[in-house]
Amino acid sequence: MFRPVVLFLAGTRLLCADPSTDRAPVEPRTLPAPDQPVTEAKPAIKELDADRLQIGEVIFNRKTREIRFPAAVNMAGDELLEFAIVHSKGKIHESLLLTEVSPTHLNLAFKLLRYQASPEFYPLLDEDGTVTSKFPEVMADVKAAARVDLSVEWKQDGKDRKAKLREWIAHGSTGESMAADPWVYGGSEIYEGKFMAETSGDVAAIFLSNTALINFSGKDNNSDEVWLPYPKRVPPVGTKVTVIIAPFPTPAAKP
Repeated sequence: MFRPVVLFLAGTRLLCADPSTDRAPVEPRTLPAPDQPVTEAKPAIKELDADRLQIGEVIFNRKTREIRFPAAVNMAGDELLEFAIVHSKGKIHESLLLTEVSPTHLNLAFKLLRYQASPEFYPLLDEDGTVTSKFPEVMADVKAAARVDLSVEWKQDGKDRKAKLREWIAHGSTGESMAADPWVYGGSEIYEGKFMAETSGDVAAIFLSNTALINFSGKDNNSDEVWLPYPKRVPPVGTKVTVIIAPFPTPAAKP
């Protein structure tokens, strides 16, 4: 049985030369009095059955390594997309889906299911802390362990429906759905002691974001001007869905 776990996120990175860029100011927390005991928050993990566990609204399966959480359709028109999923406190004007689940809880599920975070999309920093155009080299086995697949389930006309999340995202130039490339779990960043996915609300980014838990790995992931909700495939705004994160299928070995 899993016991309550405290997620320890080590390492600190400076995200950009100007921390105020595209980020709302964060109010400082009130410090406890010197004689006041400080109790660490321990997220409660509940065992649902032999395979499934739950933390907050996140349900994860240690056998299939699937992670499930609730969300809702946020954009279904011709608005440009930069994110596939954000928290409701995040960049809601740029995201296909909204969720109320904690990115910290999602990250803990990733850790407990033994996914490895690949920082391949997080730019390296110069000695003075400025962002460079270089990216870290990541071992092939870490990259493979970070690849995931995103799907959605929902009800429509009384029937259960399921689709790959990429099928709800269209390329504005070609009119075709997003390519079947993997999403990459990067684990977000720590900045000034704060877990940036929790602060920003960035869960899954189409346009690369070094604060997002997950980034799209395919072509044009460096453009914020080509991605749109796929016409007639995305259900109406407000439709409740379940997001499913699963290991990206490994191609069959050639004989």
